[in-house]
Amino acid sequence: MVLNTVDTKTYTGSQIIINTLRNLGIDSIFGYPGGVVLSIYDELFKQNDIKHYLTRHEQAAVHAAEGYARVSGKCGVVLVTSGPGAANTVSGIANAYLDGYPLIILTGQVSKKLIGTDAFQEINIIEITKSCTKANYQVTEITTLEATLKEAYHCAMSGKKGPVVVDLSRDIFNEKTSSSPGIYYQKPHFEISQNLVFEIINEIKNSKRPVAVSGGGVVHSEACRELYKFVKTLNIPVVNTMMGTGTFPSYDKNYFGMIGIFGQNSANEVLKNSDLVISLGARFNDRITCCFKNGKPDAKFIQIDINENELSRVIPAHISVKGDIKEVLNAINTNLSDNDYTPLTQHIYWLEDSMGFKLSNKKNQAVSENMQSYEVIEAIYDFTKSFEPVVTTEVGQHQMWTVQNYKFRSAKKFITSGGSGTMGFGFPAAIGASIALNKQPVICIAGDGSFQMNEQELATCVDYKLPVKIFIMNNGYLGMVRQLQENHCEGRFSETKISNPDFVKLAQAYGIKAARVQDKSEIKEALAKAFSVNEPYLIDFVIEPMEIV
Repeated sequence: MVLNTVDTKTYTGSQIIINTLRNLGIDSIFGYPGGVVLSIYDELFKQNDIKHYLTRHEQAAVHAAEGYARVSGKCGVVLVTSGPGAANTVSGIANAYLDGYPLIILTGQVSKKLIGTDAFQEINIIEITKSCTKANYQVTEITTLEATLKEAYHCAMSGKKGPVVVDLSRDIFNEKTSSSPGIYYQKPHFEISQNLVFEIINEIKNSKRPVAVSGGGVVHSEACRELYKFVKTLNIPVVNTMMGTGTFPSYDKNYFGMIGIFGQNSANEVLKNSDLVISLGARFNDRITCCFKNGKPDAKFIQIDINENELSRVIPAHISVKGDIKEVLNAINTNLSDNDYTPLTQHIYWLEDSMGFKLSNKKNQAVSENMQSYEVIEAIYDFTKSFEPVVTTEVGQHQMWTVQNYKFRSAKKFITSGGSGTMGFGFPAAIGASIALNKQPVICIAGDGSFQMNEQELATCVDYKLPVKIFIMNNGYLGMVRQLQENHCEGRFSETKISNPDFVKLAQAYGIKAARVQDKSEIKEALAKAFSVNEPYLIDFVIEPMEIV
């Protein structure tokens, strides 16, 4: 909650934007200037409370703001100009919408009298983004500006978080009005029905083979401790979705891995053989439901989610609870503690029996004498496990190899594009994450195809001296698509073998140190060099071209 005293001074629209953002606790903006938004950039120049980070593309600005939001827990803010500047943000907005991270995207717009006339650099960003925002607003009157910004912030940060677009007519930037700040935002509190808590506990007690599924909602809610206590008190198996990676320690006996089409066999088998699925902030999209014969589990389904629209949307829930995961688990854990709960015999046997599923996990096997992806990622994990850096990924085979071979032990350490699968996300997200962490080293594991989507952001790393370590899994293909072609197109690799720049020379052209590794014997030395300098570093790992997930 932010509370300010009443202020009766008059301000320009640009001043109101900066003042309001400052009062809401915003300290960072990612963006790219243009003619329409010059007045806002001029106000940014006059102050020191909010730092602006200039990216080289508007899409990258949105991804960087999301990476910042994921690590910091704050609302990411983006500022771009009208027309193509606004249009370039759409992929990033959709990514944040599907994965549920809070952003305010401020887009410049032509003057009010020109809206709808196809004026120079005019697009209807409101209509374009309606399907991938929590809300969007167009401000053409300065008297509504401050209230709209407050409402946008509240919307982005409430419930299932997400992006909000505020489209700003250029008229209002130099107009003046009075400003009256007040209470801006208060985190909503969910009342948990005690009857529902008892009902959930009774269902668990009556089940023989329960499993907890940890989704992205556990990350958002910062409920890892509550999840751990819940699982350990009941002594039941726990699995996670990709967005729930790191919410439960990977080394723990109760943990069985990631579910879904590219998940571990152990996790999928536990899920299929359970008689009660307890879903904690998980959406159960098609990447998971495709693992079931009929598209849904035969087990009873308990679903807990902060977003009411998710309840029973994909799988009909036997019990559904709208609420914050942390608060719901706290209520359940408190009840179990108050009643001195001890694990039931059938649950102990179920956990022991499930251990056999871990034997079904496929082992990494080299498919040639070339360097393999798992050899690289396992080496990265071994080198970094003592300090647990944030790891971002692009989208593709390397993304799944990272989940499978890097042993995440904490939440908010794994940042990836889940719902949208946006190539080009991981590198700018790493930039935003490093900024949120006060310029600590962040790892970006990328594919050679994905990295080329936003490789120009090497300049951003240099400008702000960000120690992002870029590790490219270079196999010369759009590997995930090529793998699908292998399975479904009889090996006709149409347009998936790609040409690449010399990534080492590319990095050096930006003034970034870089190395190429082609043999596993060279990996450790290369990693040592990368982490020996507090600056960006790129390693081009040349791996087996035909390796599959």
